[in-house]
Amino acid sequence: MNEHIRNITLTALLIAIGILLPVVFHMVSLGGPMFLPMHLPVIIAGFLLPWQFAALVGAVTPLLSSFLTGMPPMPGALTMVAELTTYAIVTSLLYRHLRKGIYGSMILAMVSGRLVSIIANWALLTLVLGQPFKITSFLYTMFAVGLPGIVFQLIVIPPLVTLILHAEAQQKQKFSTQKG
Repeated sequence: MNEHIRNITLTALLIAIGILLPVVFHMVSLGGPMFLPMHLPVIIAGFLLPWQFAALVGAVTPLLSSFLTGMPPMPGALTMVAELTTYAIVTSLLYRHLRKGIYGSMILAMVSGRLVSIIANWALLTLVLGQPFKITSFLYTMFAVGLPGIVFQLIVIPPLVTLILHAEAQQKQKFSTQKG
């Protein structure tokens, strides 16, 4: 398959999954702040796509989801754009360009995204909305409440990415032997 078509198709698919997965999680009472379902396809995008396409998944998913489902609500969706775009870009650059491993890329991306989220939420609350930014309650939500989601990501994403990349490699090999 043409690489550009593959990237566009995967981008669209991962955005769709990023919109639908939180709906499913909420239907079974596994709320977003705890299990972070929108993060899954965005981080996966970083492993499977060049950084530009992965960034699209990170930026478009929360905005489109907010528009279509009301989750995440505005203006929080804007800070999620910054956070998820950071996850996608950092994961892609570390894994695809700097050849860091899956876990190293994920953990550094997760830390980077959360730092960007802190800055974006501080800017939104204090500079735009004129409200106080309570760092302790924000950090509690981000790390303590979100801990199950972080653990879930660390358990689910690496084998899933490995499986997808292995299947793609087999498909390419099969196609090249049929062609030759």
